[in-house]
Amino acid sequence: MADRQITWPAPAPAPVPEPPLNFLAGLPPRPVYREPHPIGAAPVLSGLAAGAVWLILFGSLGRDLVSYAWWTIAAAVSAWLVALVLTLIGDRGVAAGVAIVSGIGLSVALGFVTARWVDTYDFPLW
Repeated sequence: MADRQITWPAPAPAPVPEPPLNFLAGLPPRPVYREPHPIGAAPVLSGLAAGAVWLILFGSLGRDLVSYAWWTIAAAVSAWLVALVLTLIGDRGVAAGVAIVSGIGLSVALGFVTARWVDTYDFPLW
């Protein structure tokens, strides 16, 4: 006797849940927050280079520690003003690079001033 083939019926498709009323087709379910003006590596590196050249040029005008420190202070303050202007109306990446290098250069110069002050007990900038 031949065995009968038993066929089972296909399962019914699962019901698709309805989206909420405020759901717009094609949009992600949650918001994605992104920077409207992203900063790239190239502008930051160019700002770092420009700030370094600026501080080296001004620092090389000094003949001793006092004049080096004052020239570096003047260069850092002017670089920060330029970085502020670049932040407001220019490229924020270049402004960040300039501000970073001017802060580091000013820290180095004032570190030398502090070392002289500690050695001689006489503040060299006055």
